[in-house]
Amino acid sequence: MATIGFAAPWVLRRAACALALARSHHRLGINNNNIIKLSHYKVLRSFTLTHPLTSPASEICHLAQAIKGEEKSATEEVKHILEMARRASSRREVLHTNFLTPPVLKESMLALEKLSDIRAVAQGGYPQAERCRISIGHPDVLTSDPDVIAALSVTGNFGFQPCSHGDFLGAILNKGIAREKLGDIILQGEKGAQIIIVPELVDFIILSLDKVGNVPVSCTKIPLISLDYEAPRTQTFKTVEASLRVDALASAGFKISRSKLVDSVSKGELRINWIPVSKNNTTLKTGDIVSVSGRGRLKIGEIRSTRKGKFEVELIRYL
Repeated sequence: MATIGFAAPWVLRRAACALALARSHHRLGINNNNIIKLSHYKVLRSFTLTHPLTSPASEICHLAQAIKGEEKSATEEVKHILEMARRASSRREVLHTNFLTPPVLKESMLALEKLSDIRAVAQGGYPQAERCRISIGHPDVLTSDPDVIAALSVTGNFGFQPCSHGDFLGAILNKGIAREKLGDIILQGEKGAQIIIVPELVDFIILSLDKVGNVPVSCTKIPLISLDYEAPRTQTFKTVEASLRVDALASAGFKISRSKLVDSVSKGELRINWIPVSKNNTTLKTGDIVSVSGRGRLKIGEIRSTRKGKFEVELIRYL
């Protein structure tokens, strides 16, 4: 089948993709109960693969593995990763996780480091990446960093219609792709953004993502070395508080009243280490990351006790 570029009408692209899916469906002998339905690239349903997929059409069908599902708890995810490690060690194979959130990544790597017969490599595409994949294998097998990360450049005229991180994320998720198949999104201002993604979804995104917000876009694959990232800008200051409660430190860090901070907690807008919290009296410690929707992110630095029994806390706010 001929390659279809972005210059082709959207109807032609949809028809070509549907034809590709139909051919793969027929070749794999999938019954009607397991047909993948693709409506404007927004719905993807899963089927069980019984044969390796090698054609361009089958590469699209492979996207069924990226369907949305219920998010696992951090504890369940770490347990699953440890089970992957046992399987990888016993079978002498290399296995890869999806993109993990920072707390799951941290806990998983700490647990994997304790296993003598396992080597674990975390990759997110660039040094400051928050979301990473872990490759797990026996040291005799996992001898180099696997090629499990890909990058896309999404470009358009964003000069008059700026788009946020959420706009780019939403545009991709609306194609039916699960969040765990995506890594970081690096905003590029008026140019657009760079997206970290699993390699098997690159062709699908290039073919299907044609708009972010109201801005027409084009997507191209780029090497990881071309990622244009900057170290985050921060502002560091200190506050003295009677306690280490999140409502006290976060209100000082974001320079808002404690009542507004408590309101954010009640609305589910506050997260500690990327996990939503429902209690405003949660105690913080050095290294914790606090984020509030619409207000940004804050890191808890060094904590010292004062002579009067209070706490002098270093706050690092990301700008």
